[in-house]
Amino acid sequence: MTDFKIAVQKTLTHEGGYVNNPHDSGGPTKFGITQKDMPGVNITNITADMAAAYYREHYWKDLYAQITDQLLGEKLFDMGVLFGVGTAVKMLQISMTHEIGMVSDGAFGPNTLAAVNQSTVPLLPGYRTTLIQHCVNIVNVHPEDGVFVQGWVNRINS
Repeated sequence: MTDFKIAVQKTLTHEGGYVNNPHDSGGPTKFGITQKDMPGVNITNITADMAAAYYREHYWKDLYAQITDQLLGEKLFDMGVLFGVGTAVKMLQISMTHEIGMVSDGAFGPNTLAAVNQSTVPLLPGYRTTLIQHCVNIVNVHPEDGVFVQGWVNRINS
């Protein structure tokens, strides 16, 4: 079963502390959280515990805890933080279409959970490949985001 506490620690490490990258259209972040995400809170004062609580409420889906592959569950959660939950789930579903017949709807429900847990092949390698292709697609549409690709790929492969 996937443990949120382990997953969120990895995500917080990836997101880092306070960052104000001029290329990031979201503006300054701390632990990956923007001012828009937490209005009324000075993001420079956000603690790791506050960020973990935010991520549990907004990014951790109840069924994630039932994923039997900890590393896959961590990656799904982390990619949800990076690309959005629906996109992360959809990329997982797309990566699994060779193994099973599944609709890639971006919703992590009982059918996706069952398919993940019943897979007889390791899913993480294919998921990583699909995520990297997603990065390429993003940059094809938004070339200005090319400055982030190496960091995204490093995070995907971590």
